[in-house]
Amino acid sequence: MPIVNGLRVVRSSVHGYGLIAERRFELGEVLIRAEGFIYGEDEPFDDTYALVLPTDDLPGQPGKLIFYDLVDQSRWINHSCEPNTHVASALDQESGKPVAWWEATRIIEPGEELFYDYAFVGSVAEPCACGTASCRGLIVDPDPAELLNVPEKLRGHLRIPMPGSEKIRAVG
Repeated sequence: MPIVNGLRVVRSSVHGYGLIAERRFELGEVLIRAEGFIYGEDEPFDDTYALVLPTDDLPGQPGKLIFYDLVDQSRWINHSCEPNTHVASALDQESGKPVAWWEATRIIEPGEELFYDYAFVGSVAEPCACGTASCRGLIVDPDPAELLNVPEKLRGHLRIPMPGSEKIRAVG
């Protein structure tokens, strides 16, 4: 896969490796387009570096999950509860396959690490190490329905209220 100009893989202070900007990116600018392999929800594969893509606009696919196993620099974009990018996706009309790309959600200066909100479904939530002021404590979609699916053993990590709870859990 070709290296994308303006981005570099480095050791991350948040988790393992990360992707940093080597130049300024403007709000709404596309930073990188994903390259990878597409798997259906019933196909075996290692989902460590996979995006879950919506299937709403794919013929015959509503309600199914599609996994995009990333093989380029985009695989090194870490999670943050205060991301500076988001993932967009669409159906490529020529190929009939989904495509994904990352866009800046604010100005990103050289040296900044890129982040997006992984927003895992509750059943596969993981502890979060982003360290931001609004960290949820878990890498999880904050939708109340997803929070109810967080395994009991991980709920103590949450720093946002569970549905039906009025208390916010203490940090730490």
